[in-house]
Amino acid sequence: MRFLSVFLPRLATDRLLRRRGGAGREPFAVYARVKGAERLTAVDAGAQKLGLHPGLAVADARARCPALALAEADPRADAALVGTLADWSRRFTPLAAADPPDGVLLDVSGAAHLFGGENALMAEIEGRLAALGFSARAAIAPGPALARALARFSTLRLVAPETPQEEIDRIAAALPAAALGLDPEALAGMRRAGLRRIGDLLARPRAPLAARFGQAALARLDALTCRIRDPITPRFEAPAFIAERRFIDGLTRRADVEATLRLLAADLCPMLARAGVGARRLEAVFYRVDGAVKHLSAGTSRPLREPSRLAALLIERLAAITEEGLDAGYGFDVLRLCASEVESFETPQTTLVAPPKGAPDDRDLSDLLDRLGARLGLRRVLRLHPQETHLPEFAVAAVPAASGPAPVAFPAQEAPRPLRLFERPEPIEAMALAPDGPPLRFRWRRALHEIVAYEGPERIAPPWWGAGDDGLTRDYFHAQDAQGLLFWLFREGLYGREAGRPRWYVHGLS
Repeated sequence: MRFLSVFLPRLATDRLLRRRGGAGREPFAVYARVKGAERLTAVDAGAQKLGLHPGLAVADARARCPALALAEADPRADAALVGTLADWSRRFTPLAAADPPDGVLLDVSGAAHLFGGENALMAEIEGRLAALGFSARAAIAPGPALARALARFSTLRLVAPETPQEEIDRIAAALPAAALGLDPEALAGMRRAGLRRIGDLLARPRAPLAARFGQAALARLDALTCRIRDPITPRFEAPAFIAERRFIDGLTRRADVEATLRLLAADLCPMLARAGVGARRLEAVFYRVDGAVKHLSAGTSRPLREPSRLAALLIERLAAITEEGLDAGYGFDVLRLCASEVESFETPQTTLVAPPKGAPDDRDLSDLLDRLGARLGLRRVLRLHPQETHLPEFAVAAVPAASGPAPVAFPAQEAPRPLRLFERPEPIEAMALAPDGPPLRFRWRRALHEIVAYEGPERIAPPWWGAGDDGLTRDYFHAQDAQGLLFWLFREGLYGREAGRPRWYVHGLS
């Protein structure tokens, strides 16, 4: 296992200087109120040369350097920037994690050879960050804790994979106790006990150290010496199927981006075929030259591993994003395509006889759903699915069309249903020969309708298991008025038993 730590010693000042368009002539620092006093929390290179350092009171800093430019600290903005840089670092490895407050951790196991070796990888990362306006120092070690400590507290940059444990202990012993990353109170206690370096801790018996500083200190010590490995938490889980292309000159034209997506789909599908799976969700990541990262995702209604269909789906999604403003800036130098969700996929058995011309093909409908989903979002493309209930307004539910196969057929109804069913029944004023008889006339939306023919009633009882006290029996009638209009009416409540005066509603039109 190989881990790379990137330390950003001037993250806060670099962030603000980049916003201002670069470093100015005057020294610059960031301050915050600490225990009621204003103190420096970060300084740039110019201020550091003048002897200013984090923790110095603002008044003292002003006295030493009257031309000092100051800005108030913004920890939230710094944390957001660390997350953005972790996303940017995924161009080197899919396993990139934020290391707050001022660093990034990368799992580069098996990835360094793609960049010419570990030294070349560190040089490229530092060079790219410098071009973006960030001071950075990188280190690689067999464990994340040791890599983090070397990047911050040592001039040693690289611990070889075959380094024996004794040599790792010697390297760690030269580091200060602050490399453990413990809280300030524990570090102050170590200093009072004369334990200023890791070597001082390694030379002491473990039991007294655990009794005085807790098991957490020993765990951090073991992680620092690579006896145990601290897990890193990547911002995004590394998918099993990834294809990517890198370019010396950034891609700016949409046609070039679409052509690259087709190539990536052609690279990805053989991986899916070897694993016997198909893609259910695709994610394309565009790494811009200036460090910005753009994400594009698309879902499918069924497992897919045909390059042409995957590419068409991504291009459709790209068209929708482009309309909202996909800014290529100075171009994309890395494009990555991954299948973030997969599903078992078996190649369908083909027939010897070709289907008749014009015969329906389920794949055409699936392709349409995928294209609509790419444009609008799969959750916005709905279909009606029958429900296990006899109440008409709850007989069907709108569900995402890609959530599963459509029903072969809707369950047959004992009585016909209207062509148009209202989402909510609308109340009407009705007149009947008897309280429980069919309607003779009714008024709906200020219009009076005379009934000339009817069919019914169809009685629907309320669901006793969930209706509560409000559930009433319904008697439905198909009624035709003098103008030939067909209505679906119902009377709610049995006269004398459930309601003193039943109410009438129109529920649909035929």
